[in-house]
This record gives sequence, structure tokens and C-alpha cells, in this order.
Amino acid sequence: MFAAPPAIEAKVFATLPDKFSKVGQRSAFADVQFHGAPTPSFLEGPSFDRAGNLFVTDIPFGRVFKITPQGDISLVVEYDGEPNGLKFHKDGRAFITDHKNGLMVLDVTSGKIEPYYDRPLLQRFRGVNDLFFAANGDIYFTDQGQSGLHDPSGKLYRLRENGQLDCILNNIPSPNGLVLNAEENIVMLAVTRSNAVWRVPLMKDGTTSKVGLAIQMTGGFGPDGMAIDAQGNLAVCHVGLGVVWLFSALGEPMLRINSPTGKLVTNCAFGGINNQQLFITESKTGTILVADLPVPGQKMFSHM
Repeated sequence: MFAAPPAIEAKVFATLPDKFSKVGQRSAFADVQFHGAPTPSFLEGPSFDRAGNLFVTDIPFGRVFKITPQGDISLVVEYDGEPNGLKFHKDGRAFITDHKNGLMVLDVTSGKIEPYYDRPLLQRFRGVNDLFFAANGDIYFTDQGQSGLHDPSGKLYRLRENGQLDCILNNIPSPNGLVLNAEENIVMLAVTRSNAVWRVPLMKDGTTSKVGLAIQMTGGFGPDGMAIDAQGNLAVCHVGLGVVWLFSALGEPMLRINSPTGKLVTNCAFGGINNQQLFITESKTGTILVADLPVPGQKMFSHM
């Protein structure tokens, strides 16, 4: 429907040092997700703190890493969990969607991590995946588990500041990354197994209506993590294809960002000066990529 957008190639910003590689160690995550193939790390959840440090998770080995603006990597915590999404609350705490333990909260200074919300009505989640904070502190998060086209039972939740849990949507074939628009009346939701991004309008009473297909993708495994900028442009990681797409607020493809390493680009975050860079986790190779984005109003890059 649209012409191919201009393409650029990301650069390697940082690589997980060998001392943190779990070569030869098995994990339940790798046994299921990759049929036991060697997986010495699987990075996800990039998010910046107020000092400009980038934090990422390592799902199979329950780790969170801190990466300085200079690219130096240090271990923040290692625990019995499967951390995926990570976002910072306005008070400085890091909240984590942990596939094994539910919602967790982390003090990145002390390394103390503990459950925040793990058993609604005494039942555990299927496997929470990613999260996004509203301005008022409400947490929107996805419960993906092993859902897919064969079992479209994934869920989109909102956990209010007062502790009330709302299930906004409950028939999703693999809900993954999500963002709120600036007006906070629409959730853009990556639905991996449908290879699509859904538009989820939020009604005044907190429910949803007229959920629609915003972006249909093809190839790879489907969309994973996403990030949104001040203009409403949407960055979508296309895991399995090795590409991050940048779409306009209207859903038109603006830019293709190619990975120079592996095909498992899983998540991304805007950062750098004026948020004009996109930082991307390439999970298979343990690398964090960075791409310089065009300044709003400038002519887009030419094709490579």
C-alpha cells in the first residue's frame, strides 16, 4: 500500500561482556522458546533513568544490567525470575514485567527487587510481558504467556494507583509491547502472532470500544517492543526480521532501521540529545544498537 521507506543501518552501542555470558548454562526460557538452543543471554526492556543510564533485562537468567552513556555495562541484580519489560516510575523506581513472578519493583541503587503485584484473586498471570506508565501512575501491561492464533487468550491490563486491576482486553493472540499516545486515550498494542499493531481506544469509563487494526506487518515473527516520540511517531521492533520500523502517527512507514548483527531485535527506547536516537536490543547477540534519527522537519535519509 505504501512505498518502501528510506533505510539506515543501526550501529553497535554496547555488547554484553564475556564475563556476563552464560555460555553452556541452560535455562527454562531457552528450553521452551528456542528448543534448548544455546542462549547465553537474551536482552530486553531498554529504559533510561533520569541520569541518562540505560537499563536492560536478561530474561533467561533473571538479570538487570546498567549501561552508562559511555557504554560501560554493570550488573544491577541477579535473581530467580524472568524479567522482560522495564520502565521507570516518576519516583525513580524501576518496575519490571517478570514472566515468572508477575509485576516486580526494583531499587536500582541498592539492587533490591521484590514482588509488586503477582496474584490477582490468588491466581497467577499467564506470563506478563511489557508495561507502560500513564502520567497519573497507572500501569498498563500485557499478559502474553504462550497465547497465539491457536489460543487468543492474552490480556491487556491496567493497574490503577489505588490498586484496582482492570482487564481492558482479553482475547489477544500474543499481546507484547505497548505505548500510550500523548492524550492517553489510545493504547497502541503489538500483537506478535498476528504480525500486527492494534489500536485500542480508551473510553472515559476505563473500558475500550472499537478496537482496530492499525498496522499490518508481514515477515519475521511479528512486532515486539515499541516506543513513541513526542510527535506520535511509533518505533516498532520487528523481531525475526532484524528491522525496526518508524511509523508516523497516521501509520505511514517513515523509516526502516536495519540491524547490523542479528535478526532478534526485540525492544527499543528513544534517548540521546533531544531523544533523537533510538536504542535497540538485539537479543540473540547480546548487543545494544543505536540509530541516529532525522530531526523533525528535516528531509528523510536517502535509501541505502
